[in-house]
Amino acid sequence: MTDTPNTPETEAAATPAATGDTPPDRLSINQRSPFFQQEQLERGIGIRFKDKVRHDVEEYCISEGWIRVALGKKVDRNGNPLTLKLVGPVEAWFERPATSDTDEG
Repeated sequence: MTDTPNTPETEAAATPAATGDTPPDRLSINQRSPFFQQEQLERGIGIRFKDKVRHDVEEYCISEGWIRVALGKKVDRNGNPLTLKLVGPVEAWFERPATSDTDEG
């Protein structure tokens, strides 16, 4: 029985967050937002919302369980895209690993 791996450990090892490198709880692509982080966005963020991978997310919050998506090509009078707030389970991961300066040789 000791040679059989536990299921939760196996599932945790399969998720990208198991590396200890997790994306922030809340992130936005709008530069005027206080939740905008250029360094994080350059690595690429993958979002799964309600068991479906989304590529149109403007902002997300994992702890509160919501995402914001653009409403087509509609914009407000300031040129900002109109967004819808969708509520449900949110999962985020980095698409590329962090670059380290010590790898240069």
